[in-house]
Amino acid sequence: MTTTRPLVDRERCIGAGMCALTAPEVFDQDPDDGRVLLLNAEPPLAHRAAARMAAGVCPSGAITLNEPEPGGS
Repeated sequence: MTTTRPLVDRERCIGAGMCALTAPEVFDQDPDDGRVLLLNAEPPLAHRAAARMAAGVCPSGAITLNEPEPGGS
C-alpha cells in the first residue's frame, strides 16, 4: 500500500511556521534556525489532509507531497 509522503526542502524554507501551525502532527520548526522539520514521513490518513494544506500554504514552496496516483496501488 502506498501512502502520502511529505518532502521538505530545508534550504528553501524561510521559517514562516505555517506548516507547524497547519499540521503539527507532521511538521515542526527547528528550534535553532526556525526551518521546517518533518516529524512524520508517512502520516496516517487522519493527518494527510492537514499535510496537503500545509504544503499549499507554505509561502516558499518548501513542502511537496509524493502521493499515489488515484486508482493506483
